[in-house]
Amino acid sequence: MTRTITQAIPQPRGTGRARQLWCSLPTEMARRFRPHADPLARRILEEVQKAVPEYARPLEGEFGKMIVLAIEQAVLGCIDSIEDLASTQDNGAKLFAEVGRRVHHDGGSLNSLQAAYRAGGRAAWRYVAELGQAHRFPAAVLCIGAEAIFAYVEEISSYSVEGYTLAQAMAAGTLERRRRRLFELLLATPPSSPATLDTMAKAAQWTMPEWVTVIALDPRSDQHPPPTPQLAADVLVDLDGPEPCLLTPKPDRDLRGLEGRLPGWRAAVGPRVRPAEAATSLLWARRTLDLVRRGLAGDSAVTHTDDHLATHWLLIDRFLLDELSAKALAPFAGLTLKQQTRLSETLLSWLEHNGNTPEIAAALRIHPQTVRYRVSQLSDLFGDRLADPAKRLEIQMALRAHHLLGTRPAAGEH
Repeated sequence: MTRTITQAIPQPRGTGRARQLWCSLPTEMARRFRPHADPLARRILEEVQKAVPEYARPLEGEFGKMIVLAIEQAVLGCIDSIEDLASTQDNGAKLFAEVGRRVHHDGGSLNSLQAAYRAGGRAAWRYVAELGQAHRFPAAVLCIGAEAIFAYVEEISSYSVEGYTLAQAMAAGTLERRRRRLFELLLATPPSSPATLDTMAKAAQWTMPEWVTVIALDPRSDQHPPPTPQLAADVLVDLDGPEPCLLTPKPDRDLRGLEGRLPGWRAAVGPRVRPAEAATSLLWARRTLDLVRRGLAGDSAVTHTDDHLATHWLLIDRFLLDELSAKALAPFAGLTLKQQTRLSETLLSWLEHNGNTPEIAAALRIHPQTVRYRVSQLSDLFGDRLADPAKRLEIQMALRAHHLLGTRPAAGEH
């Protein structure tokens, strides 16, 4: 008794999304597709060799036999899954992991291997679509077939990535080198795939955590070279590169008392992120370290990015700052440099102290009457802008950024 396309997708034992989709198709589809297994496998192989230069050469020897076998078994496995038959697809993880291992062994590229899978998936779908149109398969059947094909390609590709990465890790030799490679993959841009990271973490005997934090390091000038940091065994460290850093898989544990474990080092702590976003944590840790070097974030042994988010935000783009200054501080345009400097510091203090004259006078170390005189000048220059919350915020942002940079606001240049 054949199943219809409207039946609920079953949950076959121990299978992934692709096989669930295959099993949801009417079983008669397997009978129709089975005579096309060989020509479909040939079409896939032709497309892979055409689309990926690394596979354009004749596929000879053990490697060639394995590629052909993998394509044939992939096609047969999908057809068998429509009928929920036991097949070689049940051993698919092992077969396609071996493909990845063999590609690495023969010096092949992981990028080319993944491109081959994508090309094979496209070829399979074109063949199925042509066959479906010729036999007038229902559109719903073709839609599920397309989804199943690409889900299956993603599934077997992940097996090969795991096999390739594990072979790469084993070839790396020592555990230390594997952890160094894992650190490189975690900080790679664009980020490495989760499958690659998980496989490399297993090879490095490193438990993949839920959260990580990256810390950028800078040796203090009085100690060359600085002492090796006193860190837990699972902290990933690079002290030999041009921009030293470390990654902790347990921020709550390692950030407490960090100063005492980094003698001779200045550290900037990036934000806590998921492992796949470790490169982002490093980016902001390095930007925070740059603020420290420029004297814009104090000079503590350890500086946290989270404590300087507003500063980062204000200084992230100099072009936008100059554009904002030209707009928000346009009333300063006709003044002399001395007048601009004096009135801008008064205006910033006025905004920060909510117009409290005694507090402004104390902050600027001037007489309250001088404050009142300057505020009167500012009222004449800015008029209603100082009563508009949005414009007042823009003015304060521009003034604060230039105050941090120690530069003159670029007012009225438009």
